[in-house]
Amino acid sequence: HRHGLQWICTLRVRACSKAAIGKDLASAVAINDSVALAFDEERIYRTDHYLGKEGVQNLIALRFGNALFEPLWNARHIEQVQITVGETVGVEGRGDYYDDSGAMRDMLQNHLLQLLCLVAMEPPARFEPTAVRNEKIKVLRSLRAIGRDQVAHESVAGQYSAGAIDGVAVPGYVQELGRDSRTETFVALRAHVDNWRWSGVPFYLRTGKRLPSRSTEIYLQFRKVPYSIFGGRTAADMQPNGLLIRLQPEERIELDLMAKTPGLDRSGLRLSQVALDLDFHEEFASARKRIAYERLYLDAIEGNGTLFVRRDETEAAWQWVDAILDGWRHAGIAPKPYPAGTWGPSAAVSLIERHGHAWRD
Repeated sequence: HRHGLQWICTLRVRACSKAAIGKDLASAVAINDSVALAFDEERIYRTDHYLGKEGVQNLIALRFGNALFEPLWNARHIEQVQITVGETVGVEGRGDYYDDSGAMRDMLQNHLLQLLCLVAMEPPARFEPTAVRNEKIKVLRSLRAIGRDQVAHESVAGQYSAGAIDGVAVPGYVQELGRDSRTETFVALRAHVDNWRWSGVPFYLRTGKRLPSRSTEIYLQFRKVPYSIFGGRTAADMQPNGLLIRLQPEERIELDLMAKTPGLDRSGLRLSQVALDLDFHEEFASARKRIAYERLYLDAIEGNGTLFVRRDETEAAWQWVDAILDGWRHAGIAPKPYPAGTWGPSAAVSLIERHGHAWRD
């Protein structure tokens, strides 16, 4: 066995693994330890396919390739951040696997937390593996723990029941699975990144199966203007600016602004919210579309780990998620039902509305 490992180590062999690594911190550490017997960390490529999506890389370009946004990318100017990953499908023949994991382990621990890292991280010194991943791990280590005392107030678990998707009737989760289950197919929670840049800004994360649309998007709501000079009805109609970064099904960026409503207003200007819309498929219509795994596997072959997940990221994410799962178990929290084709249980709406915010559906 040792001879075989030594032989592997003499070759230019790289190991690729797919997220999620393990089902909790203990199993992730065990897997990482086992792989580390044969491969140095520099030759281990933990794949989260969301990082290979063009839209995710455009988020990096938007933040660090433009002088416009970065001065505003902080708690002084941003009111809240939402990250939504919605799926219309059910378990699709993966019932046994999914029932042992649930939405928290299957989606939030990896995909959503990686998106959160890219939104919240500090500018890396260079766009290269060590610099980028050093900034991501700082974000994960700054996540405020959601422990047993906070879990009921800061998170919601749901499970879809029978309903309809695009007008087609679909069964509930337990009907698809063929047995009773307390596994969550939906998670919503409020997270905080306790650091200088983001102190006080809530990050609302939401993911689930059998939701109304297949969509992945990041929404940043900016703070309202401190004072409206327009007065009257216009002042009441003032809406905060918002930046929407949509990753799927289409890749686009929308910037919500206030603009004058056309007309000869005699009692002051009337304003309406309008959107500046950039559709990347239209803008780069002649470019060949590539799937995420093409980019990631090519990067792995070439030895570029920038868009892969380092060991400490994986374990820090599990440590944070494990505390929430432990809180659910300790409090006996069962997933709340929601009809297929809706945006999760009503408790997910209450989670955000009691803080004066609303989901961008």
